[in-house]
Amino acid sequence: MHTSWEWVVLAVVGLLAGAVNAVAGGGSMISFPALLAMGIPPVTANVTNSVAAVPGYLGGSIGYRRELAGQGPRIGRLTLVSVAGAAGGAVTLLAVSTAVFQAAAPLLLLTAAVLLAAQPWIAAWTARRRTGAPGRAGMLSAQFVVAFYGGFFVAGLGIVMLAVLGLVLDDSTQRLNALKGVLSLIVGAVSAVAFAVFTSVSWGPVAVLAATGLAGGRLGVLAARRVSPVALRWTVAAWGAAVAIALEVSRHVA
Repeated sequence: MHTSWEWVVLAVVGLLAGAVNAVAGGGSMISFPALLAMGIPPVTANVTNSVAAVPGYLGGSIGYRRELAGQGPRIGRLTLVSVAGAAGGAVTLLAVSTAVFQAAAPLLLLTAAVLLAAQPWIAAWTARRRTGAPGRAGMLSAQFVVAFYGGFFVAGLGIVMLAVLGLVLDDSTQRLNALKGVLSLIVGAVSAVAFAVFTSVSWGPVAVLAATGLAGGRLGVLAARRVSPVALRWTVAAWGAAVAIALEVSRHVA
């Protein structure tokens, strides 16, 4: 049982997480610690977080309709590998022990934060050495790995995906954000189905996070067109690193 204040805080967290997911990714790094703070076991918290994130991705994608114009071929090419990767990641999560997941979570979060912070420099380095459009095989392989990550550990999915898309595609940040939202929706939906069928989900927190996350996703798109990309990138990266450190410290203290 949870107190009324915990549900109120969770609703606010869901609103913020949905908005951040729509803007730059990383919203699940807000909701995941909140679920842990409510006393939900780590793996169940991750599964619950994955299921609850789906409406936020949907809200962001609806809001990004303008930036999605003309990206149908890209989405079509990347959908199949996203489904396969997400399914593989979800199955892997269900197969590993809680101890393995707890050890992996801080490293995955920290990696996501570093990738987001370094994305402009990595993209510039890659562009200088690129002799044309990136190969389709490389793009599909990269998306498969990202989708696998998202199926295994949803927190930071948007960060990792945006960083990778920035490396393999030459387009504006807003259009890449829109593409990231649709692909995250696909990954999240596949993972949610797998988790709902094969493991335990805390449906109360899912309902609260999903409802407020959907609203936050729509609001986040409006904010994304006004917020400084540099400030946003560094803020989300710093938050991800802080959460990763806190999780690692708590693992050793416990």
